[in-house]
Amino acid sequence: MLLHAFSNPNLGKWVIPGAGFIWFLGCCFLLIDWGLDSFLAGADALIYALLFVGGVMILDQVFSLISPKGKNIWLIFFLPISLSFISVWIHRWVMDWYANEPGYREMLDAQLYLRWAVLGLAEQMVALLALAVSQLERQEEINRRESQMLELAKEAELTQLRQQLQPHFLFNSLNSINSLVVSQPQRAREMVLLLSDFLRGTIRKDLQARIELKEELQTLKMYLEIERIRFGHRLSVDFQIGEGTAEIRVPQLLIQPLVENAIKHGLYGVAGEVKIEISAQQDGNYLILEVKNPFDPTASTQKGTGFGLSSVERRLFLIFGRKDLLQKSALEEVFQVKLKIPIF
Repeated sequence: MLLHAFSNPNLGKWVIPGAGFIWFLGCCFLLIDWGLDSFLAGADALIYALLFVGGVMILDQVFSLISPKGKNIWLIFFLPISLSFISVWIHRWVMDWYANEPGYREMLDAQLYLRWAVLGLAEQMVALLALAVSQLERQEEINRRESQMLELAKEAELTQLRQQLQPHFLFNSLNSINSLVVSQPQRAREMVLLLSDFLRGTIRKDLQARIELKEELQTLKMYLEIERIRFGHRLSVDFQIGEGTAEIRVPQLLIQPLVENAIKHGLYGVAGEVKIEISAQQDGNYLILEVKNPFDPTASTQKGTGFGLSSVERRLFLIFGRKDLLQKSALEEVFQVKLKIPIF
């Protein structure tokens, strides 16, 4: 677990051995400074360092499985003290068997509690560090799960928007076909074929995925062919696509609801021919899409769910996490919707 505190795995695997080596060097030089033979000092320090490393590894494994809290908080203090006490006595027993010098044995007896205190303090710090790393790992796991849940919720909402968007357009088209079946059966047949082609190309699309603007405009033109059969010469559309914007990637089926909204409020509220303007220009790191349509502010508002603009605004928020990417305004009998699509 302590290895996970380092972002570089190759560096992390040397943490405990490196700490043991530093412990060995410190103890060895200290014993030599106290006048102990260098060979005996090295043996003493090596055993002491190995026991230190063993204790650290045990603490690391224990606190990776157990997170002391409440009644188990005593483990943070009791376990390092117990391990250090056992380690000191093991060291005392091994060195007593290894070395026969009376002076060295007397030094071991005199330093027993000092060694216990030093080792216990070091392992206590390791236990606290291991506990802190364990808590960080658990919090990171919680954050990761929450992020996954939010992503799943976002995908579910986008799917729901898609399920709403297609029937919304389909119902309008079927109503138009129904009105043409008796009076203009040939136009009704053309509309059915165009509607079939349009749905075949869009029904399986992912609303979160991106496509090039030119492909999005091709789909939009299929939709407009259907609406031209519905409204005839009254509907005209002017495309103003800036140079270099055709390859910019945009969320799929993003413009069609805006154009549908423009047709709905433009042709229903204005007599005679209606011209809808669709433009695309790059402005820095944004693609600016604008849809303009005339409207009569004195005419009664066309009834509807208001789903088109709200669905686009919601999708932009779910995909980009921003609420300032859609702007709408009405000025001098012209209604305008402006989209700012971030370019990555």
